Amino acid sequence: MQTALDLTVMLPQSAYDYGERSSGEAHGVVLTKPHVVSLILDLAGYTEDRDLASLSLLEPACGHGAFLVPAAERLIASARRHGRDARDIESAIRSYDVARDHVDRARLAVAGALARLGLPLDDARRLSEAWVAHGDFLLTGQGRRFDAVVGNPPYIRIEQLSPELQEEYRQRYSSLYDRADLYVAFIERGLDLLAPGGVLSFICADRWTLNRYGAPLRRMLSRWYQVRCYIDLHSASPFESEVVAYPSIFAVSRGKTGSVPVATLSTASPEECEAASSALRRAEGRAEGRAEGRAEGGAPERCPGVTVAEYPSWFDGDDPWVLSSPEHLEALRSLEARFSPIEEVGGTRVGIGVATGSDRIFIVRGDVDIERDRLVPLVMRDDIEDGRIRDAGRFVINTFGDDGKVVRLDAYPRLAAYLRAHEAEIRKRYIAQKSAASWFRTIDRVHPELASAPKLLIPDIAGSNEVVHEEGRFHPHHNLYFITSEGWDLEALGGLLSSRVALFFVWSYAVKMRGGYLRFQAQYLRRIRLPAPESVAEDVKRDLRSAFRRRDFEGLDALALRAYDIDALPRFSFLDTRR
Repeated sequence: MQTALDLTVMLPQSAYDYGERSSGEAHGVVLTKPHVVSLILDLAGYTEDRDLASLSLLEPACGHGAFLVPAAERLIASARRHGRDARDIESAIRSYDVARDHVDRARLAVAGALARLGLPLDDARRLSEAWVAHGDFLLTGQGRRFDAVVGNPPYIRIEQLSPELQEEYRQRYSSLYDRADLYVAFIERGLDLLAPGGVLSFICADRWTLNRYGAPLRRMLSRWYQVRCYIDLHSASPFESEVVAYPSIFAVSRGKTGSVPVATLSTASPEECEAASSALRRAEGRAEGRAEGRAEGGAPERCPGVTVAEYPSWFDGDDPWVLSSPEHLEALRSLEARFSPIEEVGGTRVGIGVATGSDRIFIVRGDVDIERDRLVPLVMRDDIEDGRIRDAGRFVINTFGDDGKVVRLDAYPRLAAYLRAHEAEIRKRYIAQKSAASWFRTIDRVHPELASAPKLLIPDIAGSNEVVHEEGRFHPHHNLYFITSEGWDLEALGGLLSSRVALFFVWSYAVKMRGGYLRFQAQYLRRIRLPAPESVAEDVKRDLRSAFRRRDFEGLDALALRAYDIDALPRFSFLDTRR
């Protein structure tokens, strides 16, 4: 077993920088805007009217000191107000960073701020060195708990770290499930270190609130913690530079969640942040008053540039946090109470197409010199337009036999010659290194029977539910999801799945992307609820088929309302690329 020090050294210098890495190179530090930091400190209760010298603040990944400097300024103002001196505040702040240069910059920034506030230079340096430590927060033991845990935790996929570090983190943090981002472990560790009455207030990517990998963390919060407030920043700009993440701010303490105020900021300007801080504190006061029998709940409240809605109850267990409006959530829960998930209706199945690990090698044209029974016709996202499939003459190489095992290359000499001509590149793939004997296999198994099965195809990233009927000629690529069904007429089902009702389910749960696009992944498609085929009138199914063939989306929307026996849906916005 390696030591924590050894494991820390394995991290790349900028592994804790905020930002998603796509090619192994980390982006630089992305700083949170000062007025957003001020809002987060307010939500954590770290305000200068309190005796902050008697409290403890933790910043687990300090970067260049975007949170530390304003926290230190508040601490000094509080100390002067309450008659404290430098000795009283030496243990009031603790922060970490795994990158040595970040630690040096954060200490310099803090010392400079303290000096500007009039502290002697020696005191300023001593405090900055006491407050900022070089180390991996996730592997560092703590002999104390904290009244405020604040910050912008690192955003990096767990699989981008060394296998040794991944294993160590996963052993320590139960929230690191599936392909989780590292900020999930920072949230878990920060929560565990909260003192009684303490508050964690973070800004970070919001994918964990909806995605599968966030389920253990949501379950942990539901069981042991109180969500005090949540701020949606999808349309806002809380950072000094653009990032690919969709951030949110949340404040959590120990206890049981009751009603929760949820704010939406349009720009995250200084004025909006100040308004949100005031509105959320008033909402928290109302909630405490109701709990003590002193006040009644109020209607959703509006402030300049900020909308605040109060959710009377929160989400149970690992349920995704569907946060658009209470009215939207009520409609969603009503539909989910009346109808079953798509894969529990009519023998319906949701799946994803084949991933090869090297499309340049494993996707070929029909004139390639390979045995014909090793080639399966393939359809890709680019082959679909206006609801029709264009045969681009592509094939995927099938490296598996009917028994599900990898084929023997000596039985297919032309396939063997083709693969060995590309062997060096094929062996670079992770799956080839993992299983040297089957170095030439595709990541996923190709199923020729799927190619010949009628199915519905849905592109992964789209502005709307672009559903296409494929009569049984092609195997889907991994940028397409497919749906088969034993009990549904596929064109009638395609009509339902092309409607706003089906989109309502996906839109509620899916990750929203820049430009209004949605991810139509299997985990979201499986959230769609369907009526049983036999419960839908034959004339409605007939009209669904007809409207689906004509791509009459307005007609499909009206027919879906009849099939689900509802009058209307709450308004929700999406980028409709179908029309």
